[in-house]
Amino acid sequence: MDEELSGGITNAGAVFRRGELVDRPARPNAAAIHRFLAALPEHGFTGAPRPVGLTDGREQLTYVSGDVALLPYPAWSMTDAALASVGALLRRLHQASSAIPVEPGVTWATDLADPRGGTMLCHSDACVENIVFRDGEAYGLIDFDMAAPGRPLWDVAMAARYWVPVSDPETRALFPSYAGLDPARRLRILADGYQMSAADRAELPGVIEDVIVVERAELAARLEAGGAEMRRGFDKHGGWTAWDRLQDWLVDQRPALLAALID
Repeated sequence: MDEELSGGITNAGAVFRRGELVDRPARPNAAAIHRFLAALPEHGFTGAPRPVGLTDGREQLTYVSGDVALLPYPAWSMTDAALASVGALLRRLHQASSAIPVEPGVTWATDLADPRGGTMLCHSDACVENIVFRDGEAYGLIDFDMAAPGRPLWDVAMAARYWVPVSDPETRALFPSYAGLDPARRLRILADGYQMSAADRAELPGVIEDVIVVERAELAARLEAGGAEMRRGFDKHGGWTAWDRLQDWLVDQRPALLAALID
């Protein structure tokens, strides 16, 4: 019997588990993503799905078993230990990915891609719902639809947005799971888990600002393509005023974030 898997937005209602396989819509570049996924274990990263098939606009991948946090995020997913393990997971991914040449001639996703590009393939969407835990530690990454060449810092910055989370107090207040979390302190935990260099720590707040610009553009495109119901939901949560507030807050907090990362 098919089991519908929840948690995504783009493929909501179209992803199914069949035993140890996941059947989901395939992007036009799925074959290249499959070749990348197949190469990851050869370089020491075993926490990604393995490709099984690609037919009729759909793909079949192995199911990565474990725990995935969905809203409202459970308490275990927002612990300091869980956050540090997310940083360590991303480092392991990047160590493997750096050894796999970016395949030429592929049209990679641009939705959430690093605008500066890069020499290695990044996940580009390391949000809470895309990381699988085992025994309380981040074990795997799923949903590589947004994979694109970028800087390793791009994945860490993307993760910081939702795992730390790097967001203003009014936005955090909308999510009970984020109650009492200190963004500056937790950003340091994520960077420590990644074993981030001093140079990258100095860059990270600026890259997070870049992530927000890209996210805003991606959301605008989805709103334009979506219906009135989607727009009403967006407006209900503050609309573009909330995004303006977030960006202003991040600029204001940049010194505090840098101090937490470097001191």
